[in-house]
Amino acid sequence: VQLQASGGGLVQAGGSLRLSCAASGRTFSSLAMAWFRQAPGKERAFVAAINWTGRRMDYSDSVKGRFTISRDNAKNTVYLQVNTLIPDDTAVYYCAARDTSWIDSRANEYNYWGQGTEVTVSS
Repeated sequence: VQLQASGGGLVQAGGSLRLSCAASGRTFSSLAMAWFRQAPGKERAFVAAINWTGRRMDYSDSVKGRFTISRDNAKNTVYLQVNTLIPDDTAVYYCAARDTSWIDSRANEYNYWGQGTEVTVSS
């Protein structure tokens, strides 16, 4: 599975972005998908995950209510709508795929990773 993330950029605090991750090379609808992020000097952290149907989602406490994960199986794409951004959201955001339809918040449970897209939030 190849994953290509896009949509990052520089945004002021309070702003919004829509991150996208396009998948290829495997039946997308069979994969659980997730977003992780890594801030400078910190470990990679779970952000959100979505199961194969798109009906089950999970979020980290730090983004709950501000970020929304969704997927379009017809377009082989998963999205992360990020709203009400704060400087602590500054990080490289990675999409990941798992060879199962069930979601998980642990990075080592994901088999495939994209290259990351950078989000910078200015105060």
